[in-house]
Amino acid sequence: MNVPIQPILRQQIQDKINNKTKPLGALGKLEELALQVALIQQTASPQLVNPHLVVFAASHGIAREGVSAYPSEVTYQMVLNFLHGGAAINVFTRQHGIDLWLVDAGVDHDFEPTDTLINAKINYGTQSFLSQPAMTADECQRCIEKGRELVRQIQQTGCNVVGFGEMGIGNTSSASVLMSKLLNIPIDECVGRGTGLTDEQYDYKVSLLGQALAYHHNVGSSDVTQILQTFGGFDIAMMCGAFLEAAEQQMVVMVDGFIASVAFLCALRLNPAIKENAVFCHQSGEKGHARLLAELGAEPLLQLAMRLGEGTGCAVAYPLLQSAVAFLNEMASFESASVSRND
Repeated sequence: MNVPIQPILRQQIQDKINNKTKPLGALGKLEELALQVALIQQTASPQLVNPHLVVFAASHGIAREGVSAYPSEVTYQMVLNFLHGGAAINVFTRQHGIDLWLVDAGVDHDFEPTDTLINAKINYGTQSFLSQPAMTADECQRCIEKGRELVRQIQQTGCNVVGFGEMGIGNTSSASVLMSKLLNIPIDECVGRGTGLTDEQYDYKVSLLGQALAYHHNVGSSDVTQILQTFGGFDIAMMCGAFLEAAEQQMVVMVDGFIASVAFLCALRLNPAIKENAVFCHQSGEKGHARLLAELGAEPLLQLAMRLGEGTGCAVAYPLLQSAVAFLNEMASFESASVSRND
């Protein structure tokens, strides 16, 4: 009789975890994480190789409607900050030895050519989805394929663990509407304060996004690509493609905060199997993220009230993946250490 390999391997890995010199389950979520990484790599001795983090930057047309506390030009200004190494994601990726890729997915700015910025510009920002689709069907498809292409390039470096971040003033608005539409949740339960809105600005944001949903009422809740085309950003759509490809390449996939989790939700609707590869790094301080994680059945590794984006949650959580793999590979067993078991 042929026995499926996956259950056998799972049991082998679990036995290896249980036989470490510790009480059963004493390393808590690190044990679950070790099991997940080992199953993704289909080995009881997993390795994290050449970690990468990709930041997709794009301008959002909805930002022109006053939904953010910051002006649209901050998007390109922050990209310049990334290029100069001065942003939080630069600090954290340097700290943890993660290779950082910066991608112009559609910023409303012409950057000087440089080896440190990947030009994947689809257009100079999306349209305002208040009264028209954010992008064309062709632009949406090109975003998804470009995200896939970039991950294939990263995989060729030997990388087997990758995370994704974003930069785009207005993209919490886009993510909130996507979440509302895909999960059929009222928009006011999905909208947060983004870059730090006052009460008056927040109320305006909720009202405006409600108007956008009403205007596009003919867009169904089951056609993911149409929803993404209507309300998405080039950063979110490109990240959706990247999530799909990374999971299909059997990479460990680190999911950042609210916006990245919405991009992951889009990808999950297109391929439910990618959930097995996803490590949800943290619960954002953005209002809708806790609800979204609950809907995804996801338990984040960290809760630090971070809401910066950029992939910072991935970078900060990465050492936990390292610890999970390290104990699985290096910690002594009861037999090797001649330690008595608790019978």
